[in-house]
Amino acid sequence: MGPQTDEQGPHPAEGSGELSDPVLADISLALFHLRRVWVKPDLMKRIRAQTSGGPGGRPLQLSNLMVVQAVAALTTVCAEQRPEGEVTVGAVAERLEIDPSTASRLVGHAIDAGLVSRRPSPLDARRANLGLTDAGQRVKRVAEQFRRAYLDDLMAEWTPRERTEFARLLTRFAESAARSPMEADRVDRIFAAAEVETPADD
Repeated sequence: MGPQTDEQGPHPAEGSGELSDPVLADISLALFHLRRVWVKPDLMKRIRAQTSGGPGGRPLQLSNLMVVQAVAALTTVCAEQRPEGEVTVGAVAERLEIDPSTASRLVGHAIDAGLVSRRPSPLDARRANLGLTDAGQRVKRVAEQFRRAYLDDLMAEWTPRERTEFARLLTRFAESAARSPMEADRVDRIFAAAEVETPADD
């Protein structure tokens, strides 16, 4: 019997504990370590402490940064369209892969924080055309500088060729992950298989 398959193509039998390529185990472990490094609670507290004096005296939240980055990226995309497009709440929702109601709430918080502006759409009065304020542009610039400085420090001993190749492969990996995200039903099948294979207690 061959490997199990689903709509996303063949994959090893979940719960078997085996991978078709042993290197995948190293990749999985590395991704796990990255997640632990980047979502540590104490790190989040430090970020909030560093940005507690946001525009208008409001504390700057991580969700504000997410909206700022989304609006900035969408603004660039829209500027390249002919005719020029608009940055809407719906577009932010798609960019952040969240539901429209959550996006509307997060955008509202970013507007209240003075980072995002909202103007009536000339195409549809029911929509709002979003953009970054001067404060939002500053936050975006500082966040980018911080990320680049951090990555430069991490990769200080890498050669330019290694950096270029890593960027190419990581981009390819991210694009593949975006096209085929981990589905909840697959996770359920993994845990279901683990329960079946776990010996019953005596």
